[in-house]
Amino acid sequence: MQFLVIAYDGTDDKALERRLAVREKHLDGWAKLVADGHGITGGAILDDDGRMIGSSAILEFPDRAAFDTWLNNDPYVTGGVWRDITVHPFRVAPTSKS
Repeated sequence: MQFLVIAYDGTDDKALERRLAVREKHLDGWAKLVADGHGITGGAILDDDGRMIGSSAILEFPDRAAFDTWLNNDPYVTGGVWRDITVHPFRVAPTSKS
């Protein structure tokens, strides 16, 4: 089952500081997700000045419970970075005719 995650950081003065404090741990986790076949694509949402203000990702897990386990343990969640998270079931479109 695939999921689309759109997650915005907090807007307070410490938001970027929180993001940067756990960013390497988050990226290490993302590398593991990709290696394990769970991470399809993802990246930072930027404002008009190129500053990171959130993230989006498409992930694949066997079910919502497995996805929620990952989400609830991601450093951007446990570190208080993501403050507004939306999750939708998703289906990636085929990239070729088969």
